[in-house]
Amino acid sequence: MSAPAAPAVISQSRYTRLRWGIFTLLVTAYVLAFFHRIAPGVMTGELMLAFDTSAAALGSLAAMYFYVYAAMQLPSGVLADRLGARITVGAGSLVTAAGSLLFGLATDFTLAATGRLLTGLGVSVAFVGLLKSNTEWFPAERFAFISGAVMLIGSLGSLLAAGPLAMVVSVLPWRHVFFAASVVSLGLGLLIFAFVRNRPQDADLPPLHTHHSPTIDQQHWARDLWAVLRNRDAWPGFWALFGVGGCFMAFAGLWGVPLLRDVFGLTRNSAALYITAALAIGALGSFAAGWISDRLGQRKPVIICSMALATLGWLGLAALPWGPGWSGYLLYMMVGGGTAGIIVNYAAIKELVPPKVSGMAMALANTGVFAGAALMQPAFGWVMDLGWDGSIVDGVRRYAWADYRNGLWLSFGFALMGLVSAAFIREPRRHEPAIVDAMPD
Repeated sequence: MSAPAAPAVISQSRYTRLRWGIFTLLVTAYVLAFFHRIAPGVMTGELMLAFDTSAAALGSLAAMYFYVYAAMQLPSGVLADRLGARITVGAGSLVTAAGSLLFGLATDFTLAATGRLLTGLGVSVAFVGLLKSNTEWFPAERFAFISGAVMLIGSLGSLLAAGPLAMVVSVLPWRHVFFAASVVSLGLGLLIFAFVRNRPQDADLPPLHTHHSPTIDQQHWARDLWAVLRNRDAWPGFWALFGVGGCFMAFAGLWGVPLLRDVFGLTRNSAALYITAALAIGALGSFAAGWISDRLGQRKPVIICSMALATLGWLGLAALPWGPGWSGYLLYMMVGGGTAGIIVNYAAIKELVPPKVSGMAMALANTGVFAGAALMQPAFGWVMDLGWDGSIVDGVRRYAWADYRNGLWLSFGFALMGLVSAAFIREPRRHEPAIVDAMPD
């Protein structure tokens, strides 16, 4: 009687092994995406000196990553829905390798900007591709929890690009960092092509879900995309992430370390610890927020509380007489921890649209984060340049507290806008089929 059960046991074991193997490869690509977006923040002096830039120009250089990343989110959703994670993330990793190599070799601003653009292009598909893969390989009731785990693991890249990277560039040339990242991305891309499968069916396993596959959907992808863009439930989440996610990404990725260096005289290694703390609490908070949201069966309260915390943190940085020590750590951790609700936003929008367009819908929300960062990095530098008194130390511009405070007030305004937008997010109806406006056939 027990013999017929053996194939099922083998199938389940293979299913589990494949699921976590695929998750590991794709989440590693996401770790590299985090690394590349944060890395310039701990080498601002070297980059300013190497390419002879002002704060606004350095902000534009760093934001090249975010420009293309934001522009690619909707195409990434289309690619994830139509081609799957294997081709999308595998090819993206190879492009990332080329961009990282070019940035490390760059001898002028134009080459550096091109390398940064290629890097942003390559990593832009990692997150949406991973989320789309998770919808096929994990049960729906665990999606927010798994997404929180994704954010927690992905944040390891940003943690490595903060304190540890600051120590590395103190003893090794900054270019070597990008050469090493290029080799890792190349190897990862080849592994993804070899081992990742888009769906259980592609590995001769039974499907986890019963919804139809987008590969057999006869409606053109442009109609699906237009349906997502017309869905009013998708846009409050976009603007919430644009405000709260965008300003933190810009700050952690470029301005958080030099603020502590220029204003309070901290060394780069010491200043990077504050960003490390902010990123760590954001990562742990994302994991906790996903778990809490799944346990509550609600999305919106978790999103609102998280973004309110971030907004208060920005207000404190701009208005309070804080400094190095507990007050600085607390405020940095508030703006970092306040990003925890971002991951729950993805779960909410996924539940407001049909499964076949979930990649496009989550990509639209993700566009908000990186469009906000793309705008905020140079904008923060631009308002700093407005008040710069001409001070130069070791060939690099040095900015005063008043200059940085202008950028902090701008960040507070962005976060407040995000909080207000979050209030308009609709709570998904759990366990009911999602509805989205559709174009007529």
